[in-house]
Amino acid sequence: MLTSRPRGTADLLPGEVEKWQFLEGEFRSLCHDFGFGEVRTPVFEHTELFQRAVGESTDIVRKEMYTFKDRGGRSITLRPEGTAPTVRAYLQAKLYAEPQPTKLYYVCPIFRYERPQSGRLRQHHQFGVEMFGAAAAEADVEVIMVAWEFFRRLGLEGLIVHLNSIGCPTCRRAYRAALKDFFEPKAKDLCTDCRERLELNPLRVLDCKTEACQPYIQEAPVISGYLCDECRAHFEDVKSLLTQRKVKFVLDTRLVRGLDYYTRTVFEIRHPHLGAQNSVCSGGRYDGLVEECGGDPTPGVGFGMGVERLVEALEIEGVALPGRRSVDVYIAISEAGDRDMKNRGLDLLYALRERRISADMDYLGRSLKSQMKYAGKMKAKYVIIFGREELAGGEVVLRDMAQGRERRVSLSDVPGTLRASLDVGGTPWSNCQKPSG
Repeated sequence: MLTSRPRGTADLLPGEVEKWQFLEGEFRSLCHDFGFGEVRTPVFEHTELFQRAVGESTDIVRKEMYTFKDRGGRSITLRPEGTAPTVRAYLQAKLYAEPQPTKLYYVCPIFRYERPQSGRLRQHHQFGVEMFGAAAAEADVEVIMVAWEFFRRLGLEGLIVHLNSIGCPTCRRAYRAALKDFFEPKAKDLCTDCRERLELNPLRVLDCKTEACQPYIQEAPVISGYLCDECRAHFEDVKSLLTQRKVKFVLDTRLVRGLDYYTRTVFEIRHPHLGAQNSVCSGGRYDGLVEECGGDPTPGVGFGMGVERLVEALEIEGVALPGRRSVDVYIAISEAGDRDMKNRGLDLLYALRERRISADMDYLGRSLKSQMKYAGKMKAKYVIIFGREELAGGEVVLRDMAQGRERRVSLSDVPGTLRASLDVGGTPWSNCQKPSG
């Protein structure tokens, strides 16, 4: 019996992969424009990192992590989110000793054991950015603007930023007490998870999606009445700066996010046509996380963006992404059984590839007619036909597939002719120079 892929995972095949590569390229280019550098952390970390950083009371730590013992008996967890590993790398590499702020981005798979749903699989993928060392509201807004500008460049419309402040540990202490006082008399009517959350962290109740809990959540106290002066002033600055940048946002007093490390600004960017799971990007400030992970007190702010959900939103809006790339050149051999002709075709094939021209040829011994048909299916821009008569004169036939025109070209001139016609940039591999010394 053929083994199928695990539930909650997906294969990306040619045609679809190119769409992802395009999005990854656009995101990397954008992050470069904003001054962020790429970080790549391991797929797995010590479990303690997520227990400390994400929070023991979160659903991620309690229910969703892929955790196992390695052969040395150490508890290892597949990365369930991107911020904690980035903080660990920031501390371990002593990036805090460099000029601040430190601005990092990542493109990585995320693993969570949860019910697979639209746009969220057990192995899904995220784009993310993190900024360390900047406490000002401008840093919060820059992080939001990275996502906002990315969506603008892609042509996504109708997006709205949902914004809230959940305060700092000082002002949140009174708010947690108020939430506990409010929810405890209603505990018997809450879902099982919320009854546990009420004991561990009452703010988690506000993040519940269970329908039975929604009426109570809507009536619960809001944190805006508990913010200290500093948190309130910071939030006013964030709102003012977003308005200045003409970013559409709504105040969402129930928005708390699902991770314990957040402080002050939290946000989600939502797409109106994605249904219940309509967030395409979420994040916020986490000023205590670096210290929680063993560093000095360091402000931080960032976001994570689900790639699967982003692709879904682009499809809903009809935004066309590049599909499977066509090959530049296909080499067709008129005499499939002629060994010398095949060898000369292979020589040209690799000469073209050395010059950064994508090229392919027939390995199945097909007739010339079948080779031409296959080249059309591959959407080859040019076909080079090796014929006995032409080769006797040191030439081949070059066919422009778009225009349907053919001409003879000297075999030695083919690479240069194609590089000029295709406007191929870069240095041929054989001409790349190694550093001297």
